[in-house]
Order: sequence, then C-alpha cells, then structure tokens
Amino acid sequence: MREEDYTRLTYDLTMAAAQTLARLNPQMTFVYVSGASTDSTEHGRSMWARVKGRTENALQRLPFKAAYLFRPGVIQPLNGARSKTRSYRLFYALAKPFLPTLRALLPNLVLSTEDIGLAMLAAARNGAPKAVLEIADIRALSRVASAPALDLRAG
Repeated sequence: MREEDYTRLTYDLTMAAAQTLARLNPQMTFVYVSGASTDSTEHGRSMWARVKGRTENALQRLPFKAAYLFRPGVIQPLNGARSKTRSYRLFYALAKPFLPTLRALLPNLVLSTEDIGLAMLAAARNGAPKAVLEIADIRALSRVASAPALDLRAG
C-alpha cells in the first residue's frame, strides 16, 4: 500500500474521529490500537511504523481526559474473530496450531483478542499505569481486568 493511502486510512480517519470526539466530550478516554514497533520519532525506515507513530503523537496532544495507545504484536484470534486482510487470514490459518504454544513460550510476543479487549475495557474504565502500552503491559492489564473482583466480561 502506498504511504499516501496508508496515511489516509490510519492517520486521517483516526484523527477525524478523535478530533470530533475530543471536541464533543473532552472528558472521555480514547483507546487506540497501534502496533508493536511503532515509531514515535516518525523518522524510521518502516512506513507503517512512522504513520502509526505520527498518529499516536497527534492523539496524545488532543484534550482527552486520557488517551491510551495499545501496541500489540501477534494477535491470536479467538471466538471466531477473523481478519479482513487476506494475507493475515492465510497466516493465521497456517499458524493456528502453533499459536497457543508460541504464546506460552513467548508471552511477550502473542496476545489474544480477549487479552486486548479486556485490557482496553480496563483502561477505558479505570485507567492504566502509562499511556503507551506494549505487549507486556497489555497482558498485565488484561490479567488485572480478568481477576474475579473486576470481571469486566460480566455486564
């Protein structure tokens, strides 16, 4: 994908929504799913990482009560979740038998869709220790969120 197209989808669309939300409700918490290896300097070699970094930086400047930037790596889809991207669907079809083992051996590489969802709910409801959440931070936040006293899966 060309940088111009990726910027339109990743930066422009996100910022249009975020700016509107910040204007309408600056007391809200905004949670953005970015990606592992995002380049917040905006000067790295990887186009996608620069654009994600630019997006993260711009979101942090908006007048939200809080903005949390999630940087997951490999995501294990659970409960029937499927990527809309063909190459990702192929990757997950081939990797599916190995993901649970990979997740156990390299817990700071693989998160499940449930881990990310629970952590996002926890951050939105109760905050998080920092604004930029890497894989280990997301996993820790999801564990806190799934503790019996704070079961966010229940209505």
